[in-house]
Amino acid sequence: QVQLVESGGGLVQPGGSLRLSCAASGTFSSIDAMDWYRQAPGKQRELVTTITSTGTPNYADSVKGRFTASRDNAKNTVYLQMNSLKPEDTAVYTCNARVVIRSRPYVELSYWGQGTQVTVSS
Repeated sequence: QVQLVESGGGLVQPGGSLRLSCAASGTFSSIDAMDWYRQAPGKQRELVTTITSTGTPNYADSVKGRFTASRDNAKNTVYLQMNSLKPEDTAVYTCNARVVIRSRPYVELSYWGQGTQVTVSS
């Protein structure tokens, strides 16, 4: 069983910063790519960033230059540093991880966290 637990959400004023964390726990071989998604009320879920197993991130255009993703493989944790936050960043942020359960035979499963609310408002 694998669990992803997010933390770090909250209420922040426009222009402020927040740092989200997503920690994986359980029994598995390794973690491949990890993603952060967000979904605002009435909108489709949006992929914010994908970070590879080696730590290379890709970002949605809407967050480039403001958000920075990183990961600590020793802690099975991915982070999302969010700076210069805007009201339109308000959403539930959820992490996803592609977890390698075993390598022989190869089994990789996708897991989701429970989500954390980020609200940007004055």
